[in-house]
Amino acid sequence: MVTQATSLDNILVIIPALNEADIIGDVIQELKAVGLARIRVVDNGSRDRTPTIAADAGAEVIQEPIKGYGQACWRGLQEMDSAIEWILFCDADGSDDLSQLPDLLSQRSDFDFILGNRRSTVGGKKNLTPVQNFGNGLATTLIDWGWGYRYHDLGPLRLIRRQAIEQIQMRDRGFGWTVEMQARAVECELRICELPVNYRPRQGGKSKISGTLSGSVKAGTIILTTLAALYARNLVPPRKFVEMRTPAPSQKDHPSNHLPPTFLQNPKSKIQNFASRHWVNGFLLFVSTILLIGGSIWSLPHGDFRDPAAVPQFWWGMGCMSVGFVLAWGLRSVTAVWFWGVAIATRLLLLAMYPGDDIWRYLWEGYLQTQGFSPYDYAPNAEILIPLRTSWWPQINHADVSAIYPPITQFGFRLLATVAPSVLLFKAALTAADVGICWLLSRRFGYLATIFYAWNPLVIYSFAGGGHYDSWFLLPLVGAWLWFERPYARSLTALPPLLHWFGSAFLIGISIAVKWISLPVLSFLAWQSLRRGKWLLTLGIVVAGLMPLVVSALPFCNLRSCPLIPMGSVFVNYGRSADFIPYLVAEIWQPSRWENWLYAIPLALVVAWLMLRARQIGEFTEWYLIGLMILSPIIHSWYFTWLMPFGVASRNLGIRLISLSAFIYFALPYRQALNNYNWLLTQNERWGLWLPFILGIFWTTFSHKSLRRDSASLHFM
Repeated sequence: MVTQATSLDNILVIIPALNEADIIGDVIQELKAVGLARIRVVDNGSRDRTPTIAADAGAEVIQEPIKGYGQACWRGLQEMDSAIEWILFCDADGSDDLSQLPDLLSQRSDFDFILGNRRSTVGGKKNLTPVQNFGNGLATTLIDWGWGYRYHDLGPLRLIRRQAIEQIQMRDRGFGWTVEMQARAVECELRICELPVNYRPRQGGKSKISGTLSGSVKAGTIILTTLAALYARNLVPPRKFVEMRTPAPSQKDHPSNHLPPTFLQNPKSKIQNFASRHWVNGFLLFVSTILLIGGSIWSLPHGDFRDPAAVPQFWWGMGCMSVGFVLAWGLRSVTAVWFWGVAIATRLLLLAMYPGDDIWRYLWEGYLQTQGFSPYDYAPNAEILIPLRTSWWPQINHADVSAIYPPITQFGFRLLATVAPSVLLFKAALTAADVGICWLLSRRFGYLATIFYAWNPLVIYSFAGGGHYDSWFLLPLVGAWLWFERPYARSLTALPPLLHWFGSAFLIGISIAVKWISLPVLSFLAWQSLRRGKWLLTLGIVVAGLMPLVVSALPFCNLRSCPLIPMGSVFVNYGRSADFIPYLVAEIWQPSRWENWLYAIPLALVVAWLMLRARQIGEFTEWYLIGLMILSPIIHSWYFTWLMPFGVASRNLGIRLISLSAFIYFALPYRQALNNYNWLLTQNERWGLWLPFILGIFWTTFSHKSLRRDSASLHFM
């Protein structure tokens, strides 16, 4: 019984070949050594013994008289066995390092399109000619600008799901084959992965492209015109597509024009549907942009929730943004300019918004340090601090409680207050970290997927509008996740380089020293090392992870005391705000209403369970934070922003829905503005906030389980 992840019988290797007799036999033997037996060599008119040698080596050889790299690849796709589920393309000249194929093959369960990235390895980049390096960089940059996904190479070594290449509907028959495949893969929303691969000097034959200046210029021209045509295809009316689908006269009688429908030119209806989708994409993009920016403008004057009229208008503005955000879920592509334009414009607008009340404490604690006092030693209402009170001092919340923010956060407050205790300066610093998260996510997942974070109205308001500092702890946490969890190191048995372990641990440590919430993530990383039997590595991870907290705490602590957490805080111990499970428990068992510490027990059990079940930092962190949200007695709307970066990767429906329902939370400051100081949601408000989140999580969980179960039943044999 073999699963899809291990069986290689469902993979067809296609090798376009032209006069490669010197090396084609060795290439076939390398493929067989990896375990690939179904090898198809497409001879594109060789004048040497290439087809004979390939056949003697055990490959299936077919002829394609019409010249062209894409034409040969296209011919190789015809008349495939129904059992074939994956197609591997590689060159016949021996330049692909096929010993690295197991790395590509191991990713089949997670991706639809897996490419070798020659430019990410020292040897690979060195063996590419300057013209090849420049051309690859230019082409991938243009794809980034036009389609919003950042590739790094156009390498020939690529593995693609059969269903995916049928969906792509390849047209190019020349050297634009690779670039068309990559651009169309983005349009078709395939799960894409690039892995570092070595690239060797040509082992035999003569280059048809990069070996001559004229060939290089010709290839570059083909790539640029292919990209231009693909981009124009998204803009022209449907009628143009029908005309473009007519076969060239020289190819009308070619055998490929009489093959089964899946590889024939598409019917007109399909072409028109394709074009219509792109018109719909443009329409959705325009409308969602107008609503997001318009909602930001509407909300801008209504950030001071002490005004009873503010929250209703704020809801209208956020509702407008939310509609635009939901419409953006239907986009099929977005360019870099549009992605960043909306993300930055909405944030710049809300920088001028009146902030939430947390920011006054940030300003106070930073200002206090510039005056020589530790915010951990004195609550804002301490008598000794009366001479330091400012005009905005009365707006500080929980004035009877000393600082609760960790030491690196305090250094950030102090640094900003040294420049000026300015609301705009503080909000700009918090928004800069937020934009940094957008950049990190877009680099890994592309612009289209990152819209879920970058255009999210809850995220935009919480950092740029409300001025909450949580973006500071999220930035290093997301950095640690993306640094450690590379797409090509998903196996539990694979041991990433030490730099990835220690670097990720250090970034998590910075996150902990900004907000305590990240501490279990460090425990997970240490456990992943320990379960591999790496005791010294585990010790190093713990040291690297705790170092930022310990070092930054030294100025505030001494041998007698280290008052970093105000354990006597009434709000920390007994406060409630928009909670879910604690509220339900209190309805049954009233004494639990005054014992917040109780919920540390089920949270510890959740963490322990995830330690055993999760395999990656992102998976662990997402579900740990979901558990924390559900179990925490104290919830504020901006806490849900902690989930948003991880929702970009998981597409968890619950996380998407809480982005919208979280705005119900603002019923609390609304009632307070009406002199109703009962800081509790009504039952309807509570269920309206939480039910979409819970149902969405269940939907995502069970739909993924069903998908995995169906996949297993299809691929066991």
